[in-house]
Amino acid sequence: MGQLQHRFFLSLVTPPGDYQSTPPNFPAQPVFTHWSRVTPFALERAKQFRLGPPPALTSAEYTAVFNEVKSLGIANSTAATADQALIGRFWNGAIQNYWNEITQTAVHAHRLTTAQSARVFALLNLTLADEVIAFYDTKYTYNFWRPVTAIRAAATDGNPDTAADPNWLPQAGKTAADPAYPGAHATISAGGAFVLSALFGDKPFQLSVTSEVLPGVVRSFDSFAAVEEEASLSRVYAGQHFRSDENAGERLGSAVADFVVDNFLTLVGDGDDY
Repeated sequence: MGQLQHRFFLSLVTPPGDYQSTPPNFPAQPVFTHWSRVTPFALERAKQFRLGPPPALTSAEYTAVFNEVKSLGIANSTAATADQALIGRFWNGAIQNYWNEITQTAVHAHRLTTAQSARVFALLNLTLADEVIAFYDTKYTYNFWRPVTAIRAAATDGNPDTAADPNWLPQAGKTAADPAYPGAHATISAGGAFVLSALFGDKPFQLSVTSEVLPGVVRSFDSFAAVEEEASLSRVYAGQHFRSDENAGERLGSAVADFVVDNFLTLVGDGDDY
């Protein structure tokens, strides 16, 4: 069977809503399918904060998030503003790198000692590592399709309010080779913002973030929460995720971060806030 015939056959036997290899690159296999079996650093088990399922394909919520990403996340969208399109490109790199840069900015701004800085980075990266384990557990529990598959195959989803576009491609070009739900950017960003807010407070804090993929492009924010919100929404503008993926990721990221901050590297005696 030829490669194109094989892909067509798979599209016929895969139920609507299930993850499928995504165009235009059609990766052969989904990635990190074993990650939920990795031993967490802080969590008791990978499924400790496993999320409930994504919205049903015929629900009003799914209809809304489908039509949003279909309009805003398409390559060369005419509906997205120039800033939304830039946001979709700006954050299209390894999200943990952005949060480590943000943390570096924060520890310098607060003039922490080496030991204090080490504790901040340890808490951040313990959280991020366990969030990756946790979100892959949820991803492969529900195996939910990506927008590019959903939009191209909308005629099969049983929802009369979602229209198919067989040529739709995301603004970001290629789609990550794993299920959509929950969003990794949202999970990591919620965790990063939670840890840094817990350690530094949530008062206004001016910081600049450089892009991992757009050399020389910098965006400015006045709080960790503002960074989290934009990084999460960026995946809708990039055509990578439904907003429901991002909302779920934010819940998961916050839950994992709360557990880590409450239970690990806690201060002994009369310490400071760090």
